[in-house]
Amino acid sequence: MTQTIFVPKELDPSEPRVAASPETVKRLTGLGFDVIVEAGAGLDSRITDADYTTAGAKIGKVADAAKADVVLKVRRPTDAELKGYKSGAAVIAIMDPYGNDAAVAAMAKAGITAFSMEFMPRITRAQVMDVLSSQANLAGYQAVIDAAAEYDRALPMMMTAAGTVPAAKVFIMGVGVAGLQAIATARRLGAVVTATDVRPAAKEQVASLGAKFLAVEDEEFKAAETAGGYAKEMSKEYQAKQAALTAEHIAKQDIVITTALIPGRPAPKLVSAAMVASMKPGSVLVDLAVERGGNVEGAVPGKIVTTENGVKIVGHLNVPGRVAASASLLYAKNLFAFLETMVDKTTKQVAINRDDELVKATMLTDAGKVVHPAFANVVVAEAAEKAEPAKLKVAKPVAAKKPAAARKPAVKKSKGDA
Repeated sequence: MTQTIFVPKELDPSEPRVAASPETVKRLTGLGFDVIVEAGAGLDSRITDADYTTAGAKIGKVADAAKADVVLKVRRPTDAELKGYKSGAAVIAIMDPYGNDAAVAAMAKAGITAFSMEFMPRITRAQVMDVLSSQANLAGYQAVIDAAAEYDRALPMMMTAAGTVPAAKVFIMGVGVAGLQAIATARRLGAVVTATDVRPAAKEQVASLGAKFLAVEDEEFKAAETAGGYAKEMSKEYQAKQAALTAEHIAKQDIVITTALIPGRPAPKLVSAAMVASMKPGSVLVDLAVERGGNVEGAVPGKIVTTENGVKIVGHLNVPGRVAASASLLYAKNLFAFLETMVDKTTKQVAINRDDELVKATMLTDAGKVVHPAFANVVVAEAAEKAEPAKLKVAKPVAAKKPAAARKPAVKKSKGDA
């Protein structure tokens, strides 16, 4: 029996991305699936319904989700959407589960098998499925474009008969995927670029892109990275020394872009109000972590704030969505690559191998249970109060190993970017 994949239009008005492209639709139908795309789902990403039908999809409506064996989304399904899914359906999306325990419990109660793409492990096999990297790349690029637009001056040095225009000074804070792309983009535009990160390995990466690295390089800094390439939490003493160096540097910059995020925790404050006050009028700060509380004091989600001293703090939400036409194409490929690993090529059916390392890492809920060890304990407690015990089964808490969310989380090399 042919299985059905449904691709809905995202309900959030601020989300222009879509979870399938004409290319991935063609490849999904080639695997033997029926693909239904909700009418208008791709319009904000410059993909028309005709593009989808040419690739082999059927154009449908919201109610078609009820017959789908697999639902591909950008954002976590809402309660209203969950009511329209059949029990046992696989739902693959960016689930944003941290701090959203009730939403995770609701997915378990709905009986769906939910996969959180942002938990994809950083291994060679899964590189093509890494949504954080694909979207952070575009966020880093767009951050520089947004900064240049607000700066309203030329970024490169220009020597003319009428005089010389000095190059803009750009400082990137956090050298993960978004930070590296921001460095590369600012360099292409001709700016003088510096960057900082707590990982020693970042110094070589920054230099390879033609930028200058800024950090307090003492003994603690040299030991600030784990064998797996993660950053360790630094001591208060080191943080104070780094903050002093950073404050002095920021005062001389024209543009500052911050990208630091710690999974499951509020974004660390990197730029204080005093640092903002020290900057020249017309300077620009772009905070890519604003959705998690922000790296810049005074940043407001969804707003561009102009301070009393004439500094602009840019807090755009969903920055990858600001280049949706490109972001959707990359995201769709991420989803296809992951789903393909779960397809039995003989039966042309989705056959989830729950022992597969990719499945183990990304599966949040399954068969009415919360199965991800980092969320089982907190969600179970909330679900027990809100749901009827007979209707919501929960996974047995893992006592032998403390879940990752309960330990002090380390900053991933690329997940440290917005």
